[in-house]
Amino acid sequence: MPTISKKELEDYQQLCKDRNNGRILTPDGLRLICEAYKNDPEAIGKHMLETLARIQSIKKVGS
Repeated sequence: MPTISKKELEDYQQLCKDRNNGRILTPDGLRLICEAYKNDPEAIGKHMLETLARIQSIKKVGS
């Protein structure tokens, strides 16, 4: 019977936590963001980078 490592279990639990808190980008979510920015790659990229910076700053404060 196959088993998973402790690290794999932790990764799976983190993935479940992210999914439950809406932090997983689905194809529909990506489509919504692209439509909101009228498919302008520069605006979409700016939004993504700003969101990443916000998430990273929240993680640092919460650590």
